[in-house]
Amino acid sequence: MDYRTPTALSPLAIADQTLELTVTVPDPDRLDRWLTANVDELSRNRVQKLIDCQYVQLNGQLCTNKKEAVQVGDRIRLTIPAPSPLELIAEAISLDVLYEDEHLIILNKPAGLVVHPAPGNMSGTLVNAILAHCGDQLLGIGGVQRPGIVHRLDKNTTGAIVVAKTDLAHSDLQAQMKAKTARREYLGLVYGAPKTTSGTIDAPLGRHPIDRKKHAVVPLEKGRTAVTHWQVEERLGNFSLLRFRLETGRTHQIRVHSTHMGHPIVGDPTYGTGRDVGVKLPGQALHAERLELRHPMTGETVVAIAPLPEHFLKLLTVLRSRSV
Repeated sequence: MDYRTPTALSPLAIADQTLELTVTVPDPDRLDRWLTANVDELSRNRVQKLIDCQYVQLNGQLCTNKKEAVQVGDRIRLTIPAPSPLELIAEAISLDVLYEDEHLIILNKPAGLVVHPAPGNMSGTLVNAILAHCGDQLLGIGGVQRPGIVHRLDKNTTGAIVVAKTDLAHSDLQAQMKAKTARREYLGLVYGAPKTTSGTIDAPLGRHPIDRKKHAVVPLEKGRTAVTHWQVEERLGNFSLLRFRLETGRTHQIRVHSTHMGHPIVGDPTYGTGRDVGVKLPGQALHAERLELRHPMTGETVVAIAPLPEHFLKLLTVLRSRSV
């Protein structure tokens, strides 16, 4: 197949997802608000539409009242209909390959590259690029929307990301992520100077109570466990270079936890301070530097180190010169 021009790849059918949930905490709430707080990645608007379209059952009965109160012991059955298949396009986008064999590929993702296509953003993504690089062997691995994707990085977070080339590799790598045996370490430049040299942030994350596009630290009953370990790599005056190790992998975890500890990531447009640092950044100064995993076929340890991007290195040079 010639990948010099975009090539349409046929979509595959995927099934609806059904969740069985039970209210366990004595905190009465509306049905729509409870579901939004307890089902990650679903906005309140999306939840309300699912209720309106008869995709929700409460205690075995269809419920179309979004304001219905839920109590301890209530059983909720939520069906999330499969998204309409997308027509994925293979695009010859340059990739920085850190490791590759017939089972998996590890890439150094640049800033500005979205991981997977979505309505309104169907081209120019990492998935489009790896389809051109790997061919249609990826179709059907991990679902039509995210073929081969094991985990994700935010659009402007750079660094190491692994993509599976086979079903076996995909399921094995996802299991490693879930079991926390795959290690992910990030470097991040933050505002301020932590009082200690290392620490752990154990703070549940969930949807922001007001801005549904953001995430926030929330009570455990309204979110999901999130644990981030950090240590100071370098102190740079009013800034610090931190190394983060993820124990869990929640959306925006490091960015939210950094702000929660009082040291937001430099350049973060969503959770940062907006302060000018004298260097033009594409977004947050956060880089997935190290990825360690067990090879799904050989069992050998694979370690990928992603070099820092140019804008990150430039910012480090500027801050070092200021702190002398």
